[in-house]
Amino acid sequence: MNDHLIEVRNLKMYFPILSGVLLPRKVGEIKAVDDVSFFIRRGETLGLVGESGSGKSTLGLCLLQLYRPTAGEVLYQGRNLGQIRGGDLRRARRKMQMIFQDPYGSLNPRMTAAGIITEPLQIHRLMPRRAYRKRVEELLTLVGLSPGQANRYPHEFSAGERQRIGMARALAVDPEFIVCDEPVSALDVCVQAQILQLLADLQSRLNLTYLFIAHDLAVVGSMSNRIAVMYLGRIIELGSREHVLRRAVHPYTRALLAAIPVPDRAIEKARKRAGHPVDVPSALRSPTGCGFRPNCPEADASCRNTAPTLEMVEPEHWVACWKAQ
Repeated sequence: MNDHLIEVRNLKMYFPILSGVLLPRKVGEIKAVDDVSFFIRRGETLGLVGESGSGKSTLGLCLLQLYRPTAGEVLYQGRNLGQIRGGDLRRARRKMQMIFQDPYGSLNPRMTAAGIITEPLQIHRLMPRRAYRKRVEELLTLVGLSPGQANRYPHEFSAGERQRIGMARALAVDPEFIVCDEPVSALDVCVQAQILQLLADLQSRLNLTYLFIAHDLAVVGSMSNRIAVMYLGRIIELGSREHVLRRAVHPYTRALLAAIPVPDRAIEKARKRAGHPVDVPSALRSPTGCGFRPNCPEADASCRNTAPTLEMVEPEHWVACWKAQ
């Protein structure tokens, strides 16, 4: 479709498990991303939510080809990124950037803020060197920092300020698409709100498209136009924010919604009594059939043999659950 900036088709990312030191041999594999398909429209935010280890960050890295997928396709503006290499891939990556989860570990401690922001300009050769300083000042101002802080090192900034530097670095090359990999999970609550508001403002001003990854469904709901729920490497529910937050179908999505804190002690106690605990199985020993089957209160024999695929249950709302079909 013309409005699809990103298309993902049957994407798989498997990591081999090796045994032995001198002559290591493959004894298994971890299916971090297992047959995932979706699209992201130009100018929208697709939220990707799931527990730690569900494959969210791996999926984001595959979109940027930082991991080369085991199988499947990632299309950017209709072009298959898996079929390009070298300079062509570098030019494509200029339009696809990432904001990382760790606002300290993702910055070089030996470089100043100006050096960190200037590096992508040097790599992509977007402007003459004499223009770097002005561009750095523009970007620092854009993300809410003072140009006078350009010569400071990462350890001289707070966590929220370091994340703003990471955002300025991502914006330096004028991208169209940004993978936001849990950009607020390491920040205080009040700082989280500031960064989320800044991301929304930047999207509006610069016409950006986001894949927003988080494990907090409340945060994802505040940022996203559509939401994809991931479990054990698969997307098990995908729909508009209204569909997923108010008319969730998959039992796992409903469990995530039930885990969102409510400022009412009576409601919280009732939910805990009625709740069903969710224990994510190890990716090394994924269950047969539906991956959520060991935790699902509605599972039966039909869920044991074959994993369900995403099926449309209403317009723009897909669910991978035998009970929903």
